[in-house]
Amino acid sequence: MNFGIIGSGYISEIHARAIQAIPGCRVLGVYGTNPEKTATLAAATGAVPHATLDALLATPNLEIVTIATPSGAHLEPALAAARAGKHVICEKPLEVTTARANAMIHACNTAGVVLTGIFNRRFHPAVQHLRQAVVNGRFGQLVSASATVKWWRSQVYYDSAIWRGTWALDGGGVLMNQAIHTIDQLLWLAGPVTAVHASVACLAHHDIEVEDTAVALLEFASGARGVIEGSTACWSSTGLPAEVQLCGTRGTAVLTDERFRVWDFAEPAPQDEEIRAFLLACDVTRGLGANDPKAIHALGHQRCFEDAITAIRAGRPPMVDGPEARKAVTLIEAIYQSAREGGSRIKVA
Repeated sequence: MNFGIIGSGYISEIHARAIQAIPGCRVLGVYGTNPEKTATLAAATGAVPHATLDALLATPNLEIVTIATPSGAHLEPALAAARAGKHVICEKPLEVTTARANAMIHACNTAGVVLTGIFNRRFHPAVQHLRQAVVNGRFGQLVSASATVKWWRSQVYYDSAIWRGTWALDGGGVLMNQAIHTIDQLLWLAGPVTAVHASVACLAHHDIEVEDTAVALLEFASGARGVIEGSTACWSSTGLPAEVQLCGTRGTAVLTDERFRVWDFAEPAPQDEEIRAFLLACDVTRGLGANDPKAIHALGHQRCFEDAITAIRAGRPPMVDGPEARKAVTLIEAIYQSAREGGSRIKVA
C-alpha cells in the first residue's frame, strides 16, 4: 500500500517507522507546515516533500494518508483526503469535539473510504488477553473499572509549541491529550459510560488554557462504578505507568502499561500460565512515555496500520473505526462539561 503522511513532528516519524516496517508498504509523500522538518522526514523515508496538501493528495497511486497534525487540525485534511478518495488513518484524538469527529466520519462514509483512528495500545497482546477475558465473562459481574494516568510534562513541553495547552488545537489537557489512550482502553474493556461527575484543575503549569489534573467518577451501563484520574503534574524519576483496573465478582486484573500487575480469576483458564510467565510485570515503576512523550515505540502503530490495511482489502471496518475512535472524545467532553458545572452529574451521549 502507498502512504502519504500529513504532519512533520515526532508523531509523523513514528507513523513513518510503522509504515516502513510493513512489507509491501511505502511512503510516497509528506506534507507539513514546517518545510525543514517535512524535507527531513521525506528524505528519511525516500518520499517526496510537498508544499501543499493538494500536491500530496495528487500523488499518483497514493492510497492512504496518515494524519499527525495538532489534534484540532485533523478535520480539514481528513475532509480533503476523503474528497480525493484516499483512506484516512488519524492520530488520537480523532478530533477535539464529537461534532468535528462526526464530520470526519460522515465525509469518509460519503466518499466510501475507510477512516481509522489510532489507539495503538489496543493492539498490545496484554490488552488483547484482557479483552478476551471480558468477552468470555471471566470477571463475573463487573463492579469496578478505573483508569489512572499520573504522568509528568514540564512547562518546557507546553511552551514548545503554541498549540499545546489550548482548547482550539489541543482540545483539552491531560484527558484529551495524554490519558485518552487509557480512557479508550477502559471503554473498550468495560463498556460504555452512561454518566459522570468530574473536577479538573491546572495546578502545576502556567499560561495554558486547559487542565493538568482531573478526576471523574463514572457510572457504566453495566452497573459498574469507576474512576478516571489523570495528571501531567506528577513528577517521578522513572515516570509512573498508566493503569486500567477491572474488578468483578469472579476476577480482578490490573493492566500496567503493557503488562499485568494483577491477573487473578476464580476459575483458571489454559492461557493463564502463559500470561503469568510472559506478561506479568516484574518492574512496574517505569511508565511508557510517562515522562518523555517521544519515548514510545512504533509497534502499536504498525499493528493499527496493518489492521486498517486488512480492513480495506477485506471490505470490513477496522478495529478502531470512526465511531470507535469517537467514544473517548465524547466521554471526555462530558467530563469537561461536568467540571464546568461544578461536578454535576452529566449523562454521556
